[in-house]
Order: sequence, then C-alpha cells, then structure tokens
Amino acid sequence: MKTIPRHPIPPGAILLQMFERLILCSLLLPAGLLAQTSPHTGPTLLVANQKDHTLSLVDPATNRQFATVDVGGYTGHEVTASPDGRTAFVPIYGDSGVGKAGTDGHSIAVIDLSTHQVTHTIDFPHGVRPHLPRFDPAGHTLFVSTELDNTLTEIDPHTLKVVGTLPTSQPESHMFVFSHDGRRVYTANVGPGTVSVLDVAAHKTLAVIPIAKETQRIAISNDDSMVFTSDQTSPQMAVIDTATNRVKTWIPLPAPGYGAAATLDGKYLLVTLRTLHQVAVIDLSTLKVARTIDVPGVPVEILVPPTGSAYVSCGKQVAVINTANWSIQSVIDAGAGADGLAWAR
Repeated sequence: MKTIPRHPIPPGAILLQMFERLILCSLLLPAGLLAQTSPHTGPTLLVANQKDHTLSLVDPATNRQFATVDVGGYTGHEVTASPDGRTAFVPIYGDSGVGKAGTDGHSIAVIDLSTHQVTHTIDFPHGVRPHLPRFDPAGHTLFVSTELDNTLTEIDPHTLKVVGTLPTSQPESHMFVFSHDGRRVYTANVGPGTVSVLDVAAHKTLAVIPIAKETQRIAISNDDSMVFTSDQTSPQMAVIDTATNRVKTWIPLPAPGYGAAATLDGKYLLVTLRTLHQVAVIDLSTLKVARTIDVPGVPVEILVPPTGSAYVSCGKQVAVINTANWSIQSVIDAGAGADGLAWAR
C-alpha cells in the first residue's frame, strides 16, 4: 500500500482556521445572546416590560435594545436608575391592576447594569404592591410607592434597608413626583381620585386635594408652580397651584390623559392619550393643547432625559419624539407591555 506523506500544518494556518471557526460560531449564536454580551458605554434607556417580566436596556445612540434582564416573579411596572448609573431598581407590583384583585408584590429587584443581572432583592415583610421608584433630587434616598400601606417607603440605596415611610393618608398612591428642591412630594391616588401633598422632612401629609372620581399619573412644572394629573372619567387635566394646594383650572384634552412630563425648556407638557394613540402637547403659557402627535401602539409613559428628546412607551415599542419639530424621529423595539421608563447616565 502506498503511503501518502503528511505535511505539517504551519502554525499560522492553524490560527487562521481557529479564527474562521470562531467567526462561524458567532454567526450561529442567537441574536439575543450576542446582545446580552455586547459591551456598552454611555447613557442607557431603561424600559420596564410588564408582560415580559423583563427590563430592556437600550442604547440611545443607536436606538437599539442591547440587553434584557429577567426580573423574575410577577410584573414590574416601573424602573429607576441610581444617580451613578450603575444600578436599576424594579419594584415587583403583582399580577393585577390598581385596586383590583390579584397578587400583592412585596419586593424590589436590584439590577447591576454592567452585568445585566439581578444581584439583590429588597423584601418587604408583607405584600405592599410596590410601584414607582424614584430617588430624591439630592440622590441620597430611594423612595417607592407602597400602595397597600398608604405610604411612600424610603430605602437606603447602599444598605438596601428601609429607613422610613411617608404617609399619604390615601389608598392607591400609585405615582408621585418631587418638587425640584426635594421638600415636597405629590402623589396621585387612583381610586380616591385625589392628590396628596407630603412634607418630606416632617414625614407628614400637608393636604389631600380632591380631583375626580379617579385619577392617574402625575407631573410637575419645571418651576414647581404647577402639578398636573389627569381625570380618568373625563377628557381633562387638573392644574394644581402648589402655592395654595388647590385646583386652579382644568385643561380640556381630546381624550382622557395618562402619563405626562414637561419638556426641558419648561414651555410644554406632553400627555399620553391612550385611546387616540397620540401624545398631546400643552403650551404651558396658555394651558391649552397646541398640537397632537400620532404614535405607534397605546402610549403610556413619557420620559424627557437630558438629551431633550421625549421617549414614549407604546406597547412593544418606544417612540422617540423630536421636541424641536414635534416629529417621530425613531421607534425602538422593546418588550411586551413596555411601560416604565428611566435614564441611566
């Protein structure tokens, strides 16, 4: 039998073969796995996806999702980021709506934004339906609405321990906003249809303002002179004078409003109109709707980060509005039930 001589493969050729196989394997990997391991630097848009039980991490430079985090358990509706941009907090609300029968969430998922992993869980001793997390303007304390206790709960973000509570004197305190000096908090109390005014330093309720049979969401003007919340039974928005803690006027809307946020220049208030799939632009100098913008899906929450663009969660997507010309400049694919939005610098 004739023997066919074998020639040694040059080391360079071996390295080339290994490189080619590595490239081939990377092409065969699922896109989601690649996204989870791809590096990212710079600001991050965070999107809480109710139906997926996930948190989307989006690169605002490309408007693409580059990672998702399974927050586990029941539904997480809202999210916030620590002032240093390293950590996200997602309260686990439960599987029901406000005031409806269902499970009562009792924890907050703590997520490392560099590893895209849930690293800790903040547990309450009983079900409280924790909903909206927000840092005080100084960035020292994490506050979260704890609906079933009629309070906002204060948490030390370093020890992850509860350090205090603020009574709202009302059930279903779902969303809240801080005054920019951090001295006051205003809560939207859904079922009672009221707004509570809280003194942060004194840990007490200063006033409870009647609004409507049912209200939702809440926003504040950049100069702290006005607080806004939408009547859920009529197409109108209440304007609260923060000097008197009374409703000073109503803004007619094309449909009942929901989430709202002021633009960076303080000239406009953006309000989601879920039934019309639109965002209303309110001129705060006239307190009238100046225009409406069509968005994909059902708009829920609005975030206006330091970039000045407005991000609107809309079902499975997030619409990006150019506030200079009021056009949709991009649409970002997120998870099912995209709701709460936050900005991690």
